[in-house]
Amino acid sequence: MIIGLTGGIATGKSESAKHFKKLGAYIIDADEIAHSLTEKGMPALNEIVKYFGADILRADGSLKRKKLAEIIFTDPESKLRVEKILHAYIISCINDIAAKKYKKHDIVIDAPLLFEVGLDRICDKIVVIWAPYDIQAKRLALRDGLNEEQVGKRINSQMPIEKKAELADYVVDNTGSKAALGKKIKELYPLLTGDLK
Repeated sequence: MIIGLTGGIATGKSESAKHFKKLGAYIIDADEIAHSLTEKGMPALNEIVKYFGADILRADGSLKRKKLAEIIFTDPESKLRVEKILHAYIISCINDIAAKKYKKHDIVIDAPLLFEVGLDRICDKIVVIWAPYDIQAKRLALRDGLNEEQVGKRINSQMPIEKKAELADYVVDNTGSKAALGKKIKELYPLLTGDLK
């Protein structure tokens, strides 16, 4: 089966994916795919450079990731442009991997923009990892060394977590510790996979 795993930025989605992996699921990480697609020489990076210019590249031709992040989180039009370039590549990669692994594994697609890009359509069940704004903001500031304004822009650039929760089959409250999150995922996994095995 295919499980869609999503949530807001810094709600604990990646941590949850680690727990699913420990339980035997095959993880497809959309952020990891996006990262690999923007490596030096990749067609997607070349398209991004065509739009933004060579000043988003280092001397060696690799992407200045922080610079691009700053641009897309301050300019919604730029964000949409980058997403438009990357999403087709990401969806294609995810579909290819899922097709190869589907018969042998339960698959978890770890994707922050699961609903926005339509990946929810290939999922049997969807899990949203939830945390309230104040916890989300605190974690994000701590994790990425961002100020309050930067945190707000990043959180508000995504679909509201409440909307994602409404669309999910299961919502996992991640306001506690990493251990508590692990326990919740361990309890949830059989509920997700049991009825389709």
